[in-house]
Amino acid sequence: MHAQRAPTLSLRHLLILLTAIGLLPLAALGAWSVHLAAEYHQSEQQRTLLDLARALSSAVDAELDGTVATLASMARTPALDEGDVRAFYPIARDQALAQPEWLGVILADAQGRMLFRTTAPLDAPPQPVADPASLRLALVLRRPVIGHLTRGKGGRPAVPVRYPAIDAAGHAYVLTAVVQPDRVVRVIARQQVPAGSMITVLDSDGTIVARSSGEQDRAGSPPSPTLARLIRLNGPEGVGATRTIEGEAVATAYTRMSRYGWTVAVGAPPMGWAGGATQGFVWYAAGIVLSLALSIGLASLLAGRIVRRIGTLETGFAALGAGADLAVPRSRIREIDAMGAALREAGAQRAAHERERGSLMDTLAQVLAKREEALDQARQAGRAKDEFLAVLGHELRNPLAPIAGALDLMDLRNDEGSRRERGIMRRQVAHLKHLVDDLLDVSRIASGKLRIESAPVDLAAVARHAVAALPDQPVRLDVPDALWVDGDEHRLVQVLGNLLSNAARFGSTDTRIVLECVDGEARLAVSDNGIGMDATLAERVFEPFYQAPQPLVRHSGLGLGLAIVRRIVELHGGRVSAHSDGPGRGSRFEIRLPLGTPAAGAAPPAAHADAAPLKVLVVDDNEDAAALTAAVLRQLGHDVRTAHTAAAALDVQADWPPDAAILDIGLPDMDGYTLAAAMRRAADGQPLRLAALTGYGRQAGVAAHSPVDTAAFDLHLTKPATVDDLRRALGAENVGTGA
Repeated sequence: MHAQRAPTLSLRHLLILLTAIGLLPLAALGAWSVHLAAEYHQSEQQRTLLDLARALSSAVDAELDGTVATLASMARTPALDEGDVRAFYPIARDQALAQPEWLGVILADAQGRMLFRTTAPLDAPPQPVADPASLRLALVLRRPVIGHLTRGKGGRPAVPVRYPAIDAAGHAYVLTAVVQPDRVVRVIARQQVPAGSMITVLDSDGTIVARSSGEQDRAGSPPSPTLARLIRLNGPEGVGATRTIEGEAVATAYTRMSRYGWTVAVGAPPMGWAGGATQGFVWYAAGIVLSLALSIGLASLLAGRIVRRIGTLETGFAALGAGADLAVPRSRIREIDAMGAALREAGAQRAAHERERGSLMDTLAQVLAKREEALDQARQAGRAKDEFLAVLGHELRNPLAPIAGALDLMDLRNDEGSRRERGIMRRQVAHLKHLVDDLLDVSRIASGKLRIESAPVDLAAVARHAVAALPDQPVRLDVPDALWVDGDEHRLVQVLGNLLSNAARFGSTDTRIVLECVDGEARLAVSDNGIGMDATLAERVFEPFYQAPQPLVRHSGLGLGLAIVRRIVELHGGRVSAHSDGPGRGSRFEIRLPLGTPAAGAAPPAAHADAAPLKVLVVDDNEDAAALTAAVLRQLGHDVRTAHTAAAALDVQADWPPDAAILDIGLPDMDGYTLAAAMRRAADGQPLRLAALTGYGRQAGVAAHSPVDTAAFDLHLTKPATVDDLRRALGAENVGTGA
């Protein structure tokens, strides 16, 4: 029997059939690609909407943060800190009038009772507090709270922004700004969104605060049911299809990641098959039909010529795919012959590119590895440097504390035989303490942690005090009665002290301070007749650790004082410069600071008699430091006991309740902040003055604790503490009088 042969086709018909068969999957794939493109556009739209919602949420938070910051500034006014509600009322009223979006300011006490509202006279009868739940929440959490949007008697929508405050006596208040949502509306209006989009901002209760449609009468009403359901079912963030209050279908993305619990939703017309993809699909189908027709025609025309020579290229294609050398024979058909030459060239280029790519990848891997290693080493070195400086400061201050305490005790005993030696030792101890402070300050500058606490400062008084503190240094003073700037008095004293110390170290016998107001700025000039400097040194004198060449001048110091001066002045918004006419002709340092407003006048403090003897507890794990601090306090007439652990301190307090305690922060069994809080609780309302004493410095200790922890102390001292520091720690009003 003969096997039945399959039907045969001519090459022309076979190519036409193959073309059609090849285009059909391509057509299906193209249709699926159009569908995927539509879905991709839809997912991109959702992602874009969610990103916009997040950005808007951040922008809304920033607007609310601005109001909270204003309330925080108001809460720090002296009137509220002293619990003087009557004096604080005009401040709150003026602030409310200065804020266009504020309807008023309300002050409530710890029981939620309204003390005043700026929309009524101070003595007006109190009114019920709107949204009492947010007021209670602010009192309980001790942090800012944004209440729910409500409409007042005049029909205007407003949001209560509440900020808790505590005065110096420990009384709690809640400061509330009643704010219209106009700023939120402007944030929405600034957004560039597609036509037909809708932006909605909801408060923490799910009530509309603002919408982009311009229909502000919707404020205070609930969102559309579909949006409310989407938010309820999808957690903090989500995307889904909803309908607006007007009934329009939109794709909506929302986020509730606001710090204040607000929700921002962004909706836009959905993208998909109902949009531009349908038109694209029609054009694609037409293109497929046209391509099929053209392919059939070309197949018929070129089948004979192409297929006859196709075999000559099979070997070449196989070699190219395998990456081997090509051996394509020549063809009488020019196009196929050119294709063969192109295949050979492609093979050569591919081999070269593979070699080059491999080499580049190896080099890149090595460079990246070295870069990561260098970055890791730099980070480790930075951390090690910070830790080393902190530990160095602590370890240097710990032995300085008993040395300074012993000198204070010897001064109090007034031993005339050792006066000269004590003076030498005290100058060297002060110099060593200054070096430690400079090291820690330059570390804070390098890490960006140096901060200033701005307040009105009389720069003339700062200059007078700095000169009075250096009775042995010849300084001429030319300052007005008062010249006010806004700044940190402690840091400005440090600036002037560093400049005077620098003049003394470099041979000045006639130092002059001139303070004047020039061109709307405070200009403070410190000039001396010391060794001077050349132009190169004047340009680099403010760089950390830079000093004059040692063969030219040999003086103590680390080269940090002037670097610290420049950073502190820059933090005050000012500038500092150095001038000299050359070596041996003295130097002049000039500081310019913006003028500030004078501080409000305060009543002069009442005169106090010498402090009565107190029961004082000294807690320090350094037994020498504790013993010498106790000896100095006993010399001042106080009854003193010591403890070297937190547990021992609490036992002493239980058996012998002290009037005051000086606590080291770094104790072996409990840190000083925790011990201070425990002693406050154990005192059960009895008066107890607590002072912190640490070798790390106040900024380092406070940075690791919350404001509630650090408030347990009445005063922070840095080792070594002077006699005047100890008097201040006990609340003495006559510091420096010898009492």
